[in-house]
Amino acid sequence: MTAHCHCDDCRKSSGTGHCTHTALPKEAVEVTGELTLFDKPADSGNVISRAFCPNCGSAVYSLNSSMSDLIFVRASTIDQPDVIEAQVTVYSSRAPSWDKIDESLQAFPEMPPQGSREVIDDGAMK
Repeated sequence: MTAHCHCDDCRKSSGTGHCTHTALPKEAVEVTGELTLFDKPADSGNVISRAFCPNCGSAVYSLNSSMSDLIFVRASTIDQPDVIEAQVTVYSSRAPSWDKIDESLQAFPEMPPQGSREVIDDGAMK
């Protein structure tokens, strides 16, 4: 599943209006090189670990303590970014007016009421 996220942390860590993350099974992703992790609690209370390059500061991926089998790769770091297509937008209520929401995508004002894991399991990972 790929989602645009307009939460405060994604906006601030990207330096723009949103981040685009692709949720993948951890075992399907190979990361090479040194990364630094920064941990912070999300609105849900789950700990989000953001991995970034210690040399250039580029954000690479995130981990969510409630979904330890998944890795949330920043779409901008994928070598062939055109293979990515977003399915949903989360935290749309926090999007700045200059970063328009794609109306063709299902949008949630905050996190989906059924939880992000259920959204991933209900179709995005198929």
